[in-house]
Amino acid sequence: MFERHQGGDEAILVCLDFGEADFADSQEEFIELVKSAGVHPLAVIQGKRQRPDPAYFCGSGKADEIAEAVLAHDAGLVIFNHQLSPGQERNLESKVKCRVLDRTTLILDIFAQRARTSEGKLQVELAQLAHIQTRLIRGWTHLERQKGGVGLRGPGETQLETDRRLIGIRVKRLKDQLLIVQKQRATQRKRRDRSGQFTVSIVGYTNAGKSTLFNALTKAKLYAADQLFATLDTTSRKLYIDADHSVVISDTVGFIRDLPHTLVAAFRATLEETIEADVLLHVVDINHSMRDLQISEVNKVLTEIGAEHIPQLMVFNKIDQRDLAAEVERDEYGSIRSVKLSALRGEGLNLLREALVEAMNQTVKEDK
Repeated sequence: MFERHQGGDEAILVCLDFGEADFADSQEEFIELVKSAGVHPLAVIQGKRQRPDPAYFCGSGKADEIAEAVLAHDAGLVIFNHQLSPGQERNLESKVKCRVLDRTTLILDIFAQRARTSEGKLQVELAQLAHIQTRLIRGWTHLERQKGGVGLRGPGETQLETDRRLIGIRVKRLKDQLLIVQKQRATQRKRRDRSGQFTVSIVGYTNAGKSTLFNALTKAKLYAADQLFATLDTTSRKLYIDADHSVVISDTVGFIRDLPHTLVAAFRATLEETIEADVLLHVVDINHSMRDLQISEVNKVLTEIGAEHIPQLMVFNKIDQRDLAAEVERDEYGSIRSVKLSALRGEGLNLLREALVEAMNQTVKEDK
């Protein structure tokens, strides 16, 4: 079922069907997430339920089946394509005799692997700590060594209380550091506002081709790969469209269904680039079977961060995979609704540049 493993963790995957129409696509995306984290799937256990079981999420019978699979494959890890409560996680670990992770922890782990800038690393760690606080996973006593260890623990304080306090101290420090980053970004934005610079943010579902489009437009060399969350850190470049028009364009982190709220909150400093943009290029994989759902998920996160009011230009990418023609679609009023293109081959990029100039002129007209 899966290709030969080249090292790293190996896991039993669990996908439960609660009657969603997109269950098959959700499972496929989950397997890609697992592989993106560097984990080799040994087996996928499925099941149907009307609602989660309070104790094991999957029910005691299914938990026994998972335990048998762990034993049969000598697995050291079980990953659920669902969000588990701390109690369910503990009960499952006791039953299957190995580590159990949920979807949120998996996504956080991928983000931790991919963060490159100091800001990105701060944001990921803050999100991880917010998640860990609800679970108080052991292993945070290494923070004591950074503080000197001896004499740190208060009289009568349990290890759990120490861990909670150490995490709280670390969270405050991270928030203070991110506050400095936010102020720096705010200063940069004010400078751009004073210069009247038009700003564009590229948004979209993960692996829609945002970084490939950014590279094609700006001749940058951002890491772009056919994998989930290839890009985490926001990068901005000046894009000269023609002799009279230029914009500052930013590439942002991709969104995904059930994106952990802790991540959205932690990445707020980065996502503020999106909130302050004049227009959003919403990149969509035109070939994906669930593209309408992906568009909806991206819009949901944009609403959550307060960017729902910003004009969007839909960019339907990857037309080369279906031999489609590059074109511009307009609404009944003559305004550009979407651009179909191939960022990989450069087909339709001229149409997108023309669309951006039109969007700039429209904005100037509305401001008068």
